Amino acid sequence: MFTIRPVTEQDVPFLWEMLYESLYVPDGQAPISRNMILEPFLSKYVEGWGRNGDLGFVAVNKEGHSVGSITARYYSEENKGFGYVRDDIPELGMALRADYRGKGIGKALMIALIHELKANGVEGVSLSVDPGNLPAARLYRSFGFQEVGVVGTSVTMVAYL
Repeated sequence: MFTIRPVTEQDVPFLWEMLYESLYVPDGQAPISRNMILEPFLSKYVEGWGRNGDLGFVAVNKEGHSVGSITARYYSEENKGFGYVRDDIPELGMALRADYRGKGIGKALMIALIHELKANGVEGVSLSVDPGNLPAARLYRSFGFQEVGVVGTSVTMVAYL
C-alpha cells in the first residue's frame, strides 16, 4: 500500500536521494559515487526546486516513508538536461527505492504526473533512460514515450499529451 502526494519543500532532501537512485548502474558494476549528484550536469535536476513550472509527486508507504518520486522540470537550450527536447517541454525524472520497484508505484507516479501536466495544458514531456534499464524503458513506452535521439549513453524519449 502507498499513497501519492505532491512534492513539498520538505521533500527536497528526498529528491536529492532519488536523483542518486535514478543513476542507472548495470548489475555487477560498482556503485556511482554519491558526490556525482553535486556535479552541475546532475545537480540541476534538484537545485533550486520550487521554481516556476516545477511539478512533482512523492510515493509514500503505509508507514509514512517516502519511497519514490517523479518530477517534471523545464530546461533551456543553454542549460539542457539529458532528455531535453524543447524549452516548452519539461523533462521527467523518476526514481524508486530499490526494494519498492516492480510494485506498480512507478506506474501510479506516472499517472499522477501526466494527469497534472495535461491539466496544466502541457503539450508533452521528455526523459532520458539508459538503454540497459529495460524495466524503466518498458514503463515509459507503455505511456506512449517514443525514442527521439541518443545523448551519450542515454536514450531521449518524448510523449505528447
